[in-house]
Amino acid sequence: MRRLFTSESVTEGHPDKLCDYISDSILDSYLEKDKNARVACETVAGKGEIYITGEITSTAKVDIEQVVRDTIKEVGYDNENTDIDYRTCKVTINVSKQSPDIALGVDKSLEDKDGQDIDSEGAGDQGLMFGFACDETEELMPLPISLAHKLAKRLSEVRKQKIIDYLRPDGKVQVTVEYEDESPVRIDTVVVSTQHLDGIDMDVLQSDIKEKVINYVITKDLLDENTKYYINPTGRFVIGGPYGDSGLTGRKIIVDTYGGYSRHGGGAFSGKDPTKVDRSAAYMARHIAKSIVANKLARKCEIQFSYAIGVAKPVSVYIDTFGTNQIPEEEIIKKVEEKFDLTPRGIINYLDLQKPIYKKTTNYGHFGKSGLSWERIVEI
Repeated sequence: MRRLFTSESVTEGHPDKLCDYISDSILDSYLEKDKNARVACETVAGKGEIYITGEITSTAKVDIEQVVRDTIKEVGYDNENTDIDYRTCKVTINVSKQSPDIALGVDKSLEDKDGQDIDSEGAGDQGLMFGFACDETEELMPLPISLAHKLAKRLSEVRKQKIIDYLRPDGKVQVTVEYEDESPVRIDTVVVSTQHLDGIDMDVLQSDIKEKVINYVITKDLLDENTKYYINPTGRFVIGGPYGDSGLTGRKIIVDTYGGYSRHGGGAFSGKDPTKVDRSAAYMARHIAKSIVANKLARKCEIQFSYAIGVAKPVSVYIDTFGTNQIPEEEIIKKVEEKFDLTPRGIINYLDLQKPIYKKTTNYGHFGKSGLSWERIVEI
């Protein structure tokens, strides 16, 4: 049976990703000075303005406005007439401390209060998180999102390295993969939309993107004469970033995870310290799913955790190997529960999450990258 599946990714200049990056930059700035900082930072970007809100409790002093401007500059935005200018944009900060009602459950778990032998913080909120891995790529990610991330990253590289010197920071890509009997066989469609300077000839842009981005990333064996290309299909993309569309932290959760190939619990990642299980437990679920596939216990694995606010241990652990398991799923679950401490504190310590590492995660996916603790493989 043949089927098509599509995933998208966006560049760091996409207005939503710009907001994610600002939120994670603020988080890292606090963790650099205070590893116990509680941060839940939201960013909104609109025409000429950045609005920071959320809850931050920390002993550290951080110049949030300067972090915002430095981050916008790092992305490459410096033109208020077409996107946003880090020098002239208005920055509004409306941040309060974490609610004492939430802190009551996070600082001391329900199990600890009840006298159980669990000296651990509780989960910072209720929620459910998913982790996923499959053997379609070397990094054990689905091929559509893997290629989409690589194309989006390459789009930023050719801009920053001036390989294509007329590009601007905003952009997005989409990849449609054709599968035969659950295995990827070819690329059906590639879509690239990239912001550019005014006056650029579209034929030149389309040729440059195909040669220096698409053909650079996607191997020839996946492309054929029937592969379709849509490069800036509207014909013009000069106005971009927060000037062309508003941005908001947490609006690209499918880009951040598995491109729709696996389920998502609903919680966003960026701007949240690791006591927020939306982030830390999703990282742990990916780590375990990847290790299960790498250890050849299954070719494909999806894991779900769920938590209750103020409770340390997960309410539920669910594993689905889609019939690809080599041993019973019940046995896999038992191995996971015996090997891993799935309390918030257990996850934080195991993955070493109280470091300023989060800017590394913001763009081009939180999974499938080297150098992140949850991407390492362990024996199950």
